Amino acid sequence: MAKLSSNDDNEMEVDEIQTKTEEKKNNQPKEFKNRQRVMLLCSRGITARHRHLMSDLQALLPHAKKDSKLDSKSKLYILNELADINNCNNCIYFEGRKHTDLYMWISKTPNGPSIKFHVTNIHTMSELHLTGNCLKGSRPIVSFDKTFDTTPHYKLIKEVLLHNFSTPTTSRRIKPFVDHVITFSIVDGRIWFRNYQIVEKNDGTKKEKEMSLVEIGPRFVLQVMRIFDGSFCGSTIFKNGDFVSPNTIRRFQKQEMSMKYKSRINRNLEHAKHLQEANNLPSDPLDEVFQ
Repeated sequence: MAKLSSNDDNEMEVDEIQTKTEEKKNNQPKEFKNRQRVMLLCSRGITARHRHLMSDLQALLPHAKKDSKLDSKSKLYILNELADINNCNNCIYFEGRKHTDLYMWISKTPNGPSIKFHVTNIHTMSELHLTGNCLKGSRPIVSFDKTFDTTPHYKLIKEVLLHNFSTPTTSRRIKPFVDHVITFSIVDGRIWFRNYQIVEKNDGTKKEKEMSLVEIGPRFVLQVMRIFDGSFCGSTIFKNGDFVSPNTIRRFQKQEMSMKYKSRINRNLEHAKHLQEANNLPSDPLDEVFQ
């Protein structure tokens, strides 16, 4: 009987220790894990260059999931349901207009905010043929210009871009290397995207390695159009007053061309009138004498 009682006491002590450890685990704050996942898709009607740009971004973002093209350009709230189905909490959507203009939507699904950019100066990796290279699936260092900390809307844009372009450590397809840098710089009110390889040189004479940057690509420029409160919907919380739509620019260019055409027609008419006036000689009174 004494042996049984000693075994019961040991079991009670083990149970007490287990309960204490469980209480400590519950009281400790949970470790933060970055579980950002990005859904990448485009609309119908984009050009080959736009499609190559999207494939380049997919190669740079190992935590991104590519989806099929979206047929509707008006019902963008469907993207929230697609992101939920793909288990993604971020979305990058490329919208093509008139086979020439490209717009990029970046959103935090399903509650927002969402930002609409106009994409210009696009150069893909296949066009540039740069010497830089990085391992596919490696994690990037995301660098931002200090101008992003000046105004509230730039701070919001910085946070949204950081959630979409920074690769979390919990992603399954990442490689345990950091060998390239993604930079966002603000020049002339536009956001310039660049991607560089980190090159380390060690001559053997110095203890510290010399580091340099070699551009990989792609290149593009983003101009903010609007920032919405919701995800692909909601009220406008910021509107860029300096943005001019590509349709307005094309209309002004056509007007300039028409003005050049009108001025050329007017010059030709004036020249013909001048020749006619030069050929009209005064009549001679002796011409009618021998009639």
